[in-house]
Amino acid sequence: MTSFESLRPVKKAYKGYKAGHTGTLDRFASGLMVVLAGDATKLNPLFSSFDKKYRARIEFGSETDTLDPEGKVIKTCDYIPSHEEIDSVLKAFTGAQKQVPPVYSAVHVDGKRAYAQARKGKEVQMPERDIVVHSLSCISYEPPFLTVDVHVSKGTYIRSLARDIASALGTAGHLDALERYAVGPFCYADITGIPVSDEETDAVLGKVVKGRVDFANDYLKPLANGWVNEKGIVSIMEGGSSYYRLYCDGIFLGVVARKETGGWSIVALKDRENL
Repeated sequence: MTSFESLRPVKKAYKGYKAGHTGTLDRFASGLMVVLAGDATKLNPLFSSFDKKYRARIEFGSETDTLDPEGKVIKTCDYIPSHEEIDSVLKAFTGAQKQVPPVYSAVHVDGKRAYAQARKGKEVQMPERDIVVHSLSCISYEPPFLTVDVHVSKGTYIRSLARDIASALGTAGHLDALERYAVGPFCYADITGIPVSDEETDAVLGKVVKGRVDFANDYLKPLANGWVNEKGIVSIMEGGSSYYRLYCDGIFLGVVARKETGGWSIVALKDRENL
């Protein structure tokens, strides 16, 4: 299943509204994916920049064109590294570094998706990108399979990491299995049902948008037109960023932002028509 296909239950539940994920998962992978629907899609910049944590299994001895188990084997090597060699090499892959994304990826090269060009047989030169590997540790090693736990910045490809680790060990390798078990502040315990209740949405957003603004009921109508009348603000709880969750009479309404000029603007409202 592709990330796009996995959105079907969400789109069915929110028929007529936009729905999109904040970070794809490869078809062979499993785990968490954060999805935004309706006006919440406007919050994508808040969610798409999160670090991510994975449990990954690397198979040594062969490299595929896609760097995953679904690809065609393009390189083999009989050398299988020792546990001691692996521990030494993994230390070198932590911290800020450059990474070359897989050719079979959604990265744009010359205005086109790299994978689309690769499928047509075109040679694609992938540009390096800056990434950060916050932590990388060995969970188990049963040759030729190495299982690692890795915490990375946005834009890091674990498939490329598997390729580069194998190369540093003097062998070939590809990513055999992948599970994403954390996205920013979210883990499996944060999974909601479909559709998501207002209370669940509020709880999920609370982990990202800490600030809170309480609004007077008499000033709700201008909100529907995208304007926050500052006279309607009853109280403000600071949250360390320009974004704030909006409430009226204790009911969650959406997200607002404080402008640099001191004013306020609507970012997303959950029920604009019924304010």
